[in-house]
Amino acid sequence: MKEYAVVFEWARTNYSAYVPDLPGCVSTGKTLDEARANIREAIQGHIKVMRDFNEPIPEPTTVAESIRLSA
Repeated sequence: MKEYAVVFEWARTNYSAYVPDLPGCVSTGKTLDEARANIREAIQGHIKVMRDFNEPIPEPTTVAESIRLSA
């Protein structure tokens, strides 16, 4: 089992999501929950296509954290 970092961004009308360790793996959703479900499906599809074309699957190396600061 591999665990990939996902970045979610609010884009004024929806959420966008991308996976830094899987270039080109992106998705969107009207809500954060929908974006989470959609990027999960996108990751699975992205990796399947890579396997179908005998491409190496990148290891997850990105680490993401939130840093809380006072304004």
